[in-house]
Amino acid sequence: MAELMAPEYDILVHCMHCGLCLPQCPTYAITGNERSSPRGRIRLMKSVADGILPITDTFADEMDFCLDCQACETACPAGVKYGALVEAARAHIHQQKRESWLRRAGKRFFLGWLLMKRRRVHAFARVLDWIRRTGIPQALQTSGILETISSRLASFTGLTPPVSPRFSSTVLPNTNAPLRGSVRYKVGFLTGCVMDVSYADVNNDTVEVLRRHGCEVVIPDGQECCGSLHAHNGDLRHADELAKINIEAFDDSSLDCIVMNSAGCGAFMKEYAHRFKGDPQWKERAERVSAKIRDLTEFLYETGFSPSNNPSPALEGKTVSYHDACHLVHTQKVSRQPRELMRSVPGILYRELPESSWCCGSAGIYNIVRHDDSLAFLERKLANIGAIAPDILVTGNPGCMIQIGFGLKRDGRRTEVMHTATFLRHACGAD
Repeated sequence: MAELMAPEYDILVHCMHCGLCLPQCPTYAITGNERSSPRGRIRLMKSVADGILPITDTFADEMDFCLDCQACETACPAGVKYGALVEAARAHIHQQKRESWLRRAGKRFFLGWLLMKRRRVHAFARVLDWIRRTGIPQALQTSGILETISSRLASFTGLTPPVSPRFSSTVLPNTNAPLRGSVRYKVGFLTGCVMDVSYADVNNDTVEVLRRHGCEVVIPDGQECCGSLHAHNGDLRHADELAKINIEAFDDSSLDCIVMNSAGCGAFMKEYAHRFKGDPQWKERAERVSAKIRDLTEFLYETGFSPSNNPSPALEGKTVSYHDACHLVHTQKVSRQPRELMRSVPGILYRELPESSWCCGSAGIYNIVRHDDSLAFLERKLANIGAIAPDILVTGNPGCMIQIGFGLKRDGRRTEVMHTATFLRHACGAD
């Protein structure tokens, strides 16, 4: 582990005497425990790296308790890359097999097998959809049987992602021409894994917005899951395998950029260059791909996107707000662009969400593996949404959509959660 921390080692000493990150840390805000803060966790990591502290259950639990939201990176004056440190610590714990057998088995299935191939994700999604269509899950939920068996199990069912009738990767062609006029930009697009099977409509909206903006959208064959879930959960070997597959697919000199509509995917693909900086075979290719990654709002803002003067009635007169996905605002530093795009849409009232960049508790698979903790973070987010009660809450990450949507539905709130791409499609005047 010491070699993984080496690039930041000198800065860490300064960091442990600072503490500006503490008020920005969701886990510290809940517990008040120093060890549950970025500074406390860094001290733990340094102690393990120096051989002073073994990998104890407490150490493993603290690394697991961290949301990896990287709000501390935004607050840090020294520029410590805390996200890379905690992911290195998780990788070390994973390699040393210091997780529970159930956690290891879950990682082997979901990370090491299921998400490694798109066809497996498709098959699994179809099974989930078949189970849903039997009506059994809904019957168990409405009857109260699940709640009687386990309140946690009943809560879990509300976090099951939707399954799209048709997956975007099976519908969208490899090349999508601009809807009108000549090609202004040629862009690549990652259909992803969760986005592909659960939010195919959002992928379709993304491509439509880009085509209306004069883009030729290229969806390469051979792409797979980006690997972000693997990296965030300590499975760096499989993360790198997937990264290489996507580098192969997107290393195309004819592309002006590669547009992303999932904050976590975009953040990780921008880090491909860092992951392969010491690999002479992949270094240059990874750098080329990473340099072209742009979030949808980042790209549209940079290239002068303008909404229609007559946006869709779906937006007319609506109060709209925006939730910052952690890996968009803190990792990619994209915050102003989506807000400027939203404010440019006529006929809406934009209201800023209090603590808009505070983590909702989704954090990849955090709301599954640490469900009770995730709900504590969700409550703070829901309170802030309730303070302004928008008609529409826009965000740019599927995990945030699932988590916040679950909370709003559970509480009977009327606020609709909408992906940025769908909002922008409506802004183009498309119903």
